[in-house]
Amino acid sequence: MASMDISSILQGGYQHPVSRSWQGRRALTKSMFMYPIFITDDPNASVLIPSLPGQHRWGVNKLVEFLGPLVKKGLSSVILFGVPLNCVKDGRGSPADDENGPVIQAIKVIRANFPNLYIACDVCLCEYTDHGHCGYLNEDGTIHTEPSVQRIAQVSVNYAKAGAHCVAPSDMMDGRIKAIKRGLIDAGFGNKVTLMSYSAKFASSLYGPFRDAAGSAPSFGDRKCYQLPPTAKGLARRAIAKEPDIIMVKPALPYLDIIADAAQLAPDHPLACYQLKTMAFESVESMVRAGATLILTYFTPDFLEWLS
Repeated sequence: MASMDISSILQGGYQHPVSRSWQGRRALTKSMFMYPIFITDDPNASVLIPSLPGQHRWGVNKLVEFLGPLVKKGLSSVILFGVPLNCVKDGRGSPADDENGPVIQAIKVIRANFPNLYIACDVCLCEYTDHGHCGYLNEDGTIHTEPSVQRIAQVSVNYAKAGAHCVAPSDMMDGRIKAIKRGLIDAGFGNKVTLMSYSAKFASSLYGPFRDAAGSAPSFGDRKCYQLPPTAKGLARRAIAKEPDIIMVKPALPYLDIIADAAQLAPDHPLACYQLKTMAFESVESMVRAGATLILTYFTPDFLEWLS
């Protein structure tokens, strides 16, 4: 040790639990965790999702019983994903903002029973279209962007009207941030509802379990023409430069460099990431280290226990 340069000795700075805590720029807190919840159109459903161990598709009549204990443990935010199994789907995704549909009904139940719980809603059309893609289609099967963007904005506004605190477009359509913002402002929600954009959503092989849970696999082709190529760091940086209130990177763990880029490009914005892996603390701490301030994870109930 005597021959070692003093700059090589690091362990003295983190040998005690208190000094270790000083080394991190952020500490994990319960409020950093947002719980994804799948809401189906069977009001009494509680159906285990085989591809997502421990997660269920819930009916609105089961939400209060399910969420009550989690709220008592410190759950502060959820994000709702609609899973319509019994409705008639069409080319425009009409069930997405049906007043009697699962998402709008869930918003109302949660607002009535847990007034302090922050509610975000995923906004996309793929779960609700008969073709399983995220917007209107041209005759050749490609995305028809302009009407798709307007429809996504319409759904966002209707979720806001139902009582959502946050809308989270996951479709990756060009121009939807401006359209949603404009729609929210014109409807009187510009300063009342947060826009959390899936700013850098990659065409990842990790989405299989989620698509099983949400029933959102496309009936033909794939989504590589609108989700980002996994190698496209520059495209991701350009996408992050848009103007949502909260920026999200999805998936998280394979794209920590993109999270770090987002933290640098938009240092004054909250930065969310969608945690799909099962390495719990180690993976979440790596996301926080990269710059994330909000983590959407199926492990949220576990972290509410672990952080108590």
